[in-house]
Amino acid sequence: MRQFATTVSPVVEAWTTYRSGDAAQWTPRRLLKAKGESSVSVVIPARDEEATVGAIVDTLRRHLVERTPLIDELIVVDSRSTDGTAEVATAAGARVVSQDEMTRGLPRLDGKGDALWAGLAAASGDVVAFVDADLRRFSPRFVTGLLGPLLTDPTVAFVKGFYHRPLVGAAGVEPDGGGRVTELMARPLLSLFVPELAGFVQPLAGEYAGRRAVLEQIPFVSGYGVEIAMLIDLIDLVGLDALAQVDLGERLHRHQDTEALGRMSAQILYTVWSRLHRRGLVTEPLPPSGVLTQFRRGGEHVLPNLDRDIVVTDVAVAERPPLASMDERIRNRWNRLRARTPSRAGLAVGA
Repeated sequence: MRQFATTVSPVVEAWTTYRSGDAAQWTPRRLLKAKGESSVSVVIPARDEEATVGAIVDTLRRHLVERTPLIDELIVVDSRSTDGTAEVATAAGARVVSQDEMTRGLPRLDGKGDALWAGLAAASGDVVAFVDADLRRFSPRFVTGLLGPLLTDPTVAFVKGFYHRPLVGAAGVEPDGGGRVTELMARPLLSLFVPELAGFVQPLAGEYAGRRAVLEQIPFVSGYGVEIAMLIDLIDLVGLDALAQVDLGERLHRHQDTEALGRMSAQILYTVWSRLHRRGLVTEPLPPSGVLTQFRRGGEHVLPNLDRDIVVTDVAVAERPPLASMDERIRNRWNRLRARTPSRAGLAVGA
């Protein structure tokens, strides 16, 4: 009978001790001095986020562009918004790029990962930080915390944020009730199949940063699996010791309903499957099915004896190839786009 360890792996324990930090360790002034000649881009993917994106951009512009010139590019990727996201972000001081414009001439893909890939293509910084656009009570530490290890330690290639995620419900506030997909899907997957990544507190966090030269070497999954795929691809590319995580404090944002969380979980599992195949842990390159069946109470097409609709969702994901593999024609077009879309705030594009 196979015996399983019931203690933390020494590798994971050592890594969490050595590579976990706190955003309070790095002030903007300290990071500006450590930055030297390096350039920093911040990318914010946004779809229908007019209610929150302006405050995020304004906070970063005032604190990390004007007060302390740490950020060289502040980019919002408009991911097919139907509201005023682009206008609000522009007015607040961001350079706004269109996801579709950045991917013109390539197969059309949907999802957050495609917007992230477009943002990396639009950015020119040596270090690129990504921040979600739906955060409330946003603080500059969400960026300075991510930049801290990268600007002060040349052996770090990628930094993941983690935080407390309160969940507001009918019964009150659960201080750490958020991150349900992390606890029910992502953490078990990593612990069982990629245990060297088990030390990440928030493997699905939308706040992270990396060296451009490294990020350009990995593919970007188009859907919700982008964050977990990125971690697995990076550990295979640069190793665990080049990865770090930083406590960013508390993260407040809107929460999805259970049905939506189920779709997210299915996309994450579908995404991880391909990485398990690459590691020789499953025999087939794709799962047996790419659809998720769910049941929704009531509705227009209630099934007999069930009082529920069957809802079927395609959860298969595609991937954008590593940016480093794109041909010169595409890269030249991106350079032209950068040149013609300067930031309203006067940030140096291509610094």
